[in-house]
Amino acid sequence: MKTLFYGIDPFRLLGFVLFVLPFLALLGLGMVWLWQHGYLLFWALAMLICTGLGYGVQQLLVRRDRRLLAEAVTEPNPEWPLSADEAWDRVQALAQNCKAEDWPLEKGDWILALGRRTLETVAHCYHPQVDKPLYELTVPHTLLVIERASRDLRRDVTENVPFSNRLTIGDLFRVQRWKDRAEQVFDVYRAGRMIVNPIDALLGEAWRHLRERSYIQARDELHRWFLRTYIRKVGYYAIDLYSGRLVLTDDEPVTARTERTTADMHQMDQAADTAAEARIEEEPLRILVLGRSNAGKSSLINALFDKLATVADVLPDSTEMLKPFALIHAGLTQALIFDSPGCDSENFDSKKLHDAAKDADLILWVSPANRPDRQIERDCLDALRTFFSKQTTRRPPPLLIVASQVDRLRPAGEWNPPYDLTHPQNTKAVNIRAAIEAIAIDLAVPTDHVIPVCLMENHVYNVEDTLWAAILNHQEEAQQARLLRCLDEKKKTENWKLLRRQMINAG
Repeated sequence: MKTLFYGIDPFRLLGFVLFVLPFLALLGLGMVWLWQHGYLLFWALAMLICTGLGYGVQQLLVRRDRRLLAEAVTEPNPEWPLSADEAWDRVQALAQNCKAEDWPLEKGDWILALGRRTLETVAHCYHPQVDKPLYELTVPHTLLVIERASRDLRRDVTENVPFSNRLTIGDLFRVQRWKDRAEQVFDVYRAGRMIVNPIDALLGEAWRHLRERSYIQARDELHRWFLRTYIRKVGYYAIDLYSGRLVLTDDEPVTARTERTTADMHQMDQAADTAAEARIEEEPLRILVLGRSNAGKSSLINALFDKLATVADVLPDSTEMLKPFALIHAGLTQALIFDSPGCDSENFDSKKLHDAAKDADLILWVSPANRPDRQIERDCLDALRTFFSKQTTRRPPPLLIVASQVDRLRPAGEWNPPYDLTHPQNTKAVNIRAAIEAIAIDLAVPTDHVIPVCLMENHVYNVEDTLWAAILNHQEEAQQARLLRCLDEKKKTENWKLLRRQMINAG
């Protein structure tokens, strides 16, 4: 048997008409009855009141849905390097300026075009001198960005869009086609209704306008959210890629122990080597102790240990090379701490220092509080800051200044801790506070990043409480630096592994 419009069985259409015909007749007869008994105006007034209340409820629902959708907004990753801030601002601007009418969902090419524009927005931040920066991406990395963004978008749509797991794309197109035809038929009905009963037609038009306005507002809100979420997802993983956080292989954890750390652990004393390797399974935090000669760097490392993880009980006063020690403390993740030569000694090598600082996750700079000549320290720190500013795929490690030898400040013969440095009550406390502020100014660091300590034998002060508290407070920031460092290491290893597999498979 032949079918009617768009493959609909005529018997199914007849059954549907017979099903709704009694309800249509009841509606018409009810209107006649209301008109005959003079209740039509009361009914129209009740309809307007209910419509207004329904519109108000609909607005509340729109605000609630807008709030729920706002909670699902993609946020920037705090583990990104500083160079990602500008790129994320541009992605946010692109998402905010995206108009729903410019990207109709019924056209299938929007997803590629909008994704390409987002990728180009991010690529311009990292390759501003290239005419077509998008071409700087490799094919596998491009596919990986699309894969990750699609995965997250699928999860957000499933969780936030009603019936998204039941309606097919074909259903949406069929609804759109029937909607256009139904609107044509309904326009004819509206014209006839205006001729037969103008008052009822005007009331009906007002109700229809409010209903459609609520529907269109909710639909446009969902459309805009979908487009903005897609832009943010693609931009998020594009920044992940350009900032060095997106790797092609997921077979090993990102924070697996690096070759550099394994080599450093072999430098430790043989007695401590086995025990340390047994404890350190993943990449530890790398804490670098820097400062001038005789500032107390080795004494500080001794003071940080509850007990030394090496054979030697005391570290040497002068250090000729970077020497690692396994550092253990309650609340601290696995860590290696490195002693170093003084920045004013003949053993000091600025290039070697920069290499060590690049692999450091936390830097402790030891500065004697009783020495006002800090220009050489400032020059060394400024050189480090310049070096870190050129590392676009990394975050600089947190820097803490350890103000040593505070016991030698005037009056030199007085040492009766603890001292209240927030509200100093005596000359010693006032001078310690003044030394902290002077060091902060001279070395261009925040005052709360300067921790005064005493490292005298049997008179260690402010290490176990204040200094360790500062280290643990900056542990999360140090772990973010470690993650980016491990990602760089993994990408280098990944390139060689992939090249080897590609050559074998090609052969």
